[in-house]
Amino acid sequence: MKAFLDVECSATGRRWVGPSIEDTRQCEAMEQATGLPPALCTTLVRRGVPPMEADSFLEPKLRDLLPDPLTMLDMDPAAARFERAVERNERIAIFADYDVDGGSSAALLIVWLRQMGRKATLYIPDRIDEGYGPNEPAMEALARDHDLIVCVDCGTLSHGPIAAAKGADVIVLDHHLAGETLPDCVAVVNPNRQDESGTLSYLCAAGVVFMLLVDVNRRLRAKNVRGPDLMALLDLVALATVADVAPLIGLNRAFVRQGLSVMAKRERIGLVALADVAGMDSAPTSYHLGFLLGPRVNAGGRIGAADLGARLLATDDRFEAEKLAQQLDMLNRERREIENAVREEATAQAEARGLDGALVWAAEDGWHPGVVGIVAARIKESTNRPAVVIGFEGDIGKGSGRSVTGIDLGAAIQRVAGEGLLMKGGGHKMAAGLTVHRDQLEPAMERLSELLARQGADRMGPADLRLDGILMPGAATVELIEQIEKAGPFGASASAPRFAFPDSTILFAKKVGANHLKISFGDGLGARIDAIAFGAYDGHIGPMLEGHKGARFHLAGRLEINIWQGRQSVQLRLEDAAPAS
Repeated sequence: MKAFLDVECSATGRRWVGPSIEDTRQCEAMEQATGLPPALCTTLVRRGVPPMEADSFLEPKLRDLLPDPLTMLDMDPAAARFERAVERNERIAIFADYDVDGGSSAALLIVWLRQMGRKATLYIPDRIDEGYGPNEPAMEALARDHDLIVCVDCGTLSHGPIAAAKGADVIVLDHHLAGETLPDCVAVVNPNRQDESGTLSYLCAAGVVFMLLVDVNRRLRAKNVRGPDLMALLDLVALATVADVAPLIGLNRAFVRQGLSVMAKRERIGLVALADVAGMDSAPTSYHLGFLLGPRVNAGGRIGAADLGARLLATDDRFEAEKLAQQLDMLNRERREIENAVREEATAQAEARGLDGALVWAAEDGWHPGVVGIVAARIKESTNRPAVVIGFEGDIGKGSGRSVTGIDLGAAIQRVAGEGLLMKGGGHKMAAGLTVHRDQLEPAMERLSELLARQGADRMGPADLRLDGILMPGAATVELIEQIEKAGPFGASASAPRFAFPDSTILFAKKVGANHLKISFGDGLGARIDAIAFGAYDGHIGPMLEGHKGARFHLAGRLEINIWQGRQSVQLRLEDAAPAS
């Protein structure tokens, strides 16, 4: 297939690929059948939506997409035990992971229980001192003082720690890849159990928790008891879904779509405080969840007190919310500084080792375990290879990995752990964590690379840049973007459409911040668009466009609405560029 606009190698080293002939025909058919704008039809076709389903897709209803919670294994005993604990006013503890999904899941339960007049003890382990998931001392201590322990976003592989919770019942609400055997407890509700159907495998933990609460509310109604308004809790589910990079398909899409509407009402004081310190001045989008709010909620678990994010999301005290939001914002700035230092060192080490294998990895003493996952994600994005970054403290290394589409990193890491080369490890397809002894580092990474090579990770070159079509600056309007956004929200497995602006003239170019580029461009016919390219000077885009010398370029990216002093304008999130021949 011929390269789109003849771009075989762009500024980012990618080949541009445009719509296929079949896609073009389907778009024309969609346009004729629905009367929708061509750019929106392009997005719907790429999402696999047939014309007769366009209306329902553009207006997803949670009630139409939400399955019966009891279709999930162990949901019945989990909901029954949780409802009994509420009914009898038992002592409940919530053991949560320290990331956004864990914090949101915990907040869901805490807020729901508060509205029922009940309280719960929140326990989130310290990333450095305790590591991920339940541990025996913590579970023993919680069991002494509680009747029920609910593990959220963790616990599926925690056989020993759950067994240590003597005297208390344990429920696990998780989504991480399960092993062949499950912990001995009341219930393990997890769409990624090996004996599950897999139809809801894309849910994050907060989605699983929400499903539990749906069934508990149903049980309460059967007893003429009114449960809390679950729709009002969807802002927490949306935040977790986007921040955990869960695919925005099916039920998840409805969760996020409705959750953004709930968030726009600014009724959850913790999220309001966080949005304000993050400088959000427009209606929330999936971008805000993933890049403004999520990192700040995560910051406490990464380099501060692990429970800060969950406390912020659950609080009903405005003063506490503002205090926690300020604290998380400060920690997030500190996290970025630490991340940049580790990223520079890890990238240099990975490049020295080689970037053409099935696995790109780096390990060093003193790298903060709270940022290794972010650094792994950055290296994965730049190499289009699975990446693992490990920080050592003494002889013990704690690492995190990120994968690329089509490569199951979680299963590979879990297998290496099962073979004894890792002290522990697991996760899901796109992200996983591990703990390794220094003596086993090289053989463990070699074995992991071998397993990933069997999946084809060593045969992946720079990812093609897939484009949805051509636009001219005069056609890129606020109205067009609003129409396209009806097919959203956009995110993992549901990327926003990407357009090419051909033969563009650079009218203005300026470096902003440390390594970003701000430009304005036009087509010579009077119309012009502003664009921002983040990280442009990490590669060739920044220097090439800033030093354009009057040359013309093909520009590619995603359209967005920029709001400044109450006025809306079109902005291109510039992702790639190539000289126009």
